[in-house]
Amino acid sequence: MNSLKLLRLTGLLEGLSYLILLLIAMPLKYYWDQPEMVSQIGMAHGALFVLYILLVVLVGLKYNWSYKTIGWGLLASIIPLGTFIADAKIFKVADSAALKS
Repeated sequence: MNSLKLLRLTGLLEGLSYLILLLIAMPLKYYWDQPEMVSQIGMAHGALFVLYILLVVLVGLKYNWSYKTIGWGLLASIIPLGTFIADAKIFKVADSAALKS
């Protein structure tokens, strides 16, 4: 698996963990007084978040992306659904270009 495909997979997992944290774990904690899921999903999301950030920078440098493109990839990590949008607009396009060359 090349680094760009690893970034795309990590972005998918990071985005899913973020949505699970926001839409399932947080309501369980604050509305039904069940905080256990927040600590479990939160830890997984934190690890995926750090891995995603590192991969965006490393892959961006490897593929000579502009600082603006890297910045958009990084910004996507803090916006709900952002990693899915970044995958469609940045990573998928870069992956297609990498396959052609």
